[in-house]
Amino acid sequence: MSYPKKVQLPLTNYNQINLNKNNLLVLYEDMLLGRNFEDICAQMYYKGKMFGFVHLYNGQEAVSTGVIKLLNSTDYVCSTYRDHVHALSKGVPSKNVMAELFGKETGCSKGRGGSMHIFSAPHNFLGGFAFIAEGIPVATGAAFQSIYRQQVLKEPGELRVTACFFGDGTTNNGQFFECLNMAVLWKLPIIFVVENNQWAIGMAHHRSSSIPEIHKKAEAFGLPGIEVDGMDVLAVRQVAEQAVKRARQGLGPTLIEALTYRFRGHSLADPDELRSRQEKEAWVARDPIKKLKQYILDNQIADLNELNDIQSTVKKDLEQSVQFAISSPEPDIKELKRYLFADN
Repeated sequence: MSYPKKVQLPLTNYNQINLNKNNLLVLYEDMLLGRNFEDICAQMYYKGKMFGFVHLYNGQEAVSTGVIKLLNSTDYVCSTYRDHVHALSKGVPSKNVMAELFGKETGCSKGRGGSMHIFSAPHNFLGGFAFIAEGIPVATGAAFQSIYRQQVLKEPGELRVTACFFGDGTTNNGQFFECLNMAVLWKLPIIFVVENNQWAIGMAHHRSSSIPEIHKKAEAFGLPGIEVDGMDVLAVRQVAEQAVKRARQGLGPTLIEALTYRFRGHSLADPDELRSRQEKEAWVARDPIKKLKQYILDNQIADLNELNDIQSTVKKDLEQSVQFAISSPEPDIKELKRYLFADN
């Protein structure tokens, strides 16, 4: 099965996208940062600098950037085990994410979380989760406390929005349905973002779900379900902008199904032999970073020199991040049990 041949998505109306040059370059830089960060992770993993399971995000950058770059610093993001790029988009410094992957004390989770459990309280990044659907109840709780702060504690200001990311395989799990029901019942300010990359580890999506169109599952609970081209950052942003506005106004949740694709195997331990070469080539031809770059150049928003400067800045930042991680101290063995419980 190959999505480019199977699904016809509505064309994005770029005339309705209110983005200036600075906004577009921020989106471009964020996607470049995510892609290059993951490529370096692969290098470091094969050099023995990282251990355990590492799941990379290559190909899906338009979803993370398109949603998270719309959020405020006070908003929340909840991720999966494919969480590095979500953390970067939310503003967690690349050096602290890299150090976490190296298991160092300077990591955003003090080296205790590793690749699948990135967490940063200062950035309201609620963590990556190793188990399928584990993060959805956590995100639902975060959205509930936003309502509680405003309606019970009478805190001033607008509602804080929670963006909850998960994969297509998760949408056959009971927690997905339970939390959609609660979110609608209590009109929670949450956006459920399904990153449908067509494969749940080694199971093709169309073979595992009785309703392959995940966005249609929203109908059962009475919330909007929207399908979007997850390889187009501007299309994702356009849909997410309406979902964020709806949530912040207290109108409740939205389910967004972003049709995307991971360019690498499920994890760096996966030889990626189950997917056909033709399928992979069809998706790689729709690379979201190349698509945005071409849009910027075609519309003379920025020239090639400016885009190359962004690439150089990202490369330099990641080189410094690797050096920071390598030179950072290991966690002290005497503090092995620290952070297991809250301090008094």
